[in-house]
Amino acid sequence: MAPIPSHSAHPDDAPESYVGLDAEEAERLAGERGWSAVRSLPPGSIITMEYLAGRLNFEVDNGRVRRCWHG
Repeated sequence: MAPIPSHSAHPDDAPESYVGLDAEEAERLAGERGWSAVRSLPPGSIITMEYLAGRLNFEVDNGRVRRCWHG
């Protein structure tokens, strides 16, 4: 059986560091920090729960990131 790769699925970055930032600034910063995709969602959105390595999710309310998680 082939070994499982041990690389990190996402950048070494703290999602909580985006909370409170302007959404556009947060997306720009996420790209600079190595995230391959950013998904911005309004509060209470119905979303699929598949995990996508390298994706950062923002819950955005009134132009500000209120919650952030990876996958």
